Amino acid sequence: MAFFILSFLFLLLVSSATACDRCLYQSKASYFSKASALSSGACGYGSLALDISGGHLAAGVDSLFKNGAGCGACFQIRCKNPTLCSKEGTKVVLTDLNHNNQTDFVLSSRAFAGMAQKGMGQQILKLGIAEIEYKRVPCDYKNQNLAVRVEESSKKPDYLAIKFLYQGGQTEIVAVDVAQVGSSNWSFMSRNHGTVWDTSRVPQGALQFS
Repeated sequence: MAFFILSFLFLLLVSSATACDRCLYQSKASYFSKASALSSGACGYGSLALDISGGHLAAGVDSLFKNGAGCGACFQIRCKNPTLCSKEGTKVVLTDLNHNNQTDFVLSSRAFAGMAQKGMGQQILKLGIAEIEYKRVPCDYKNQNLAVRVEESSKKPDYLAIKFLYQGGQTEIVAVDVAQVGSSNWSFMSRNHGTVWDTSRVPQGALQFS
């Protein structure tokens, strides 16, 4: 099903660029050999995750996943082995929940290899687990605006489910309301999981979101 870019009256985004989010953290990262394991993850992006990030995906622990509010957050991650690792590291998008508390991140193999110096990708993959440092950074999607995709599970007029894509900046969506265009009669939506919001109180006609 195609996704639709809708006109917003306004969208409530809460900035998460706190001092803590700007801090540099020390941890470890491992990787999945198949990016599909992360694209089909708890955030609900599905195959669209690969389009958003070019395959540079990550699963984060509970403190990063934030019950789904952390979905779509971007992180700069670099490993600490001076022989193998580049100074820049790689940028990833959070698409899944990491249930393994031994590492803060499980990366796609492309993202894990992206931390390496030129020509060292295969060598760094052999590590399996790498010591890393990371920080949250703004997401930047060139030539893309914040978009809404209507989920296939939606059944007008009784049920509406949507997901948000290309959420730029360093923000989190913590609440979503929906109303008919031109109306002030707003209905709240609930977070179903990850980046998916839904409601059984579906207004008629064209919709606006806040």
